[in-house]
Amino acid sequence: MNLKEIKHRIHSVKNTQKITSAMKLVSAAKLRRTQSSIEGVRPYKEKMDSMLFDLLSGIKQLDTPYTVEREVKTVAIIAVASNSNMCGAFNANIRRFVCGIIDDYISKGISVELYPVGEKMRDALQKYALPMHMELMPNAGAPRYESVAAVASSLMECFATGGVDKIEFIYTRYISASKQLPSKEILLPVEIECGSDMDLNNEYIVEPGREELLHELLPKTVSLRLYTALLDSAVAEHSARMIAMQIATDNADELISELTLEYNKGRQQAITNELLDIISGSFM
Repeated sequence: MNLKEIKHRIHSVKNTQKITSAMKLVSAAKLRRTQSSIEGVRPYKEKMDSMLFDLLSGIKQLDTPYTVEREVKTVAIIAVASNSNMCGAFNANIRRFVCGIIDDYISKGISVELYPVGEKMRDALQKYALPMHMELMPNAGAPRYESVAAVASSLMECFATGGVDKIEFIYTRYISASKQLPSKEILLPVEIECGSDMDLNNEYIVEPGREELLHELLPKTVSLRLYTALLDSAVAEHSARMIAMQIATDNADELISELTLEYNKGRQQAITNELLDIISGSFM
């Protein structure tokens, strides 16, 4: 490369670095906002789980359609990714994880219905000639509880009427700023453990009754689990994008340093050649 090309490339890399640096700041702001949201939801979810455990103590058999386990002939899969790229291996990892699970179900002769969340997941799943529902698509990156609860209610009705025998949601769980883990959880049937007759919580008097209250709490618990998973995936996405943009910015710094060094060497060589030409011309 000549000096003009090196100078042009340095300018181009600096412009790219400005973009990656700005995207890192945007991702950091979104990460803080989503972290704040999930930190507000988790205590509520933990309290809801605690209430369910207290109510279930002493109940040996629960009569509700949401806990019925039956032979799995049709499974619905809620798969979560992002709407855009530039977030490292975030989308690639979760797509590979989801496709492996779908292929396993298909190999066993089990029918699969898909609920993609995020454009990248929708595009990845289009290779399967399977029923695809788009109700959760707008919730990628910024889930809203009202819309998630509406879809969860529809899924619960479908499960209760036998439309599907199992509902799973697959998402990326946020572990730390540098680690996100593809995870699979069962949404329906609800997996709960009943307490024993000797549990101290049996001393509580529940009105109108444990069964009636559980029929109200279980749907809310299902909606909350799905909403929390979508929030968790959003946190993981913004974290992955922030790290990817930080790495891109650092790489741009290194490339600029290398190009600047090359430019200075070339410039010094050009000056030396000019001096040699001047000196040699003076002796002619």
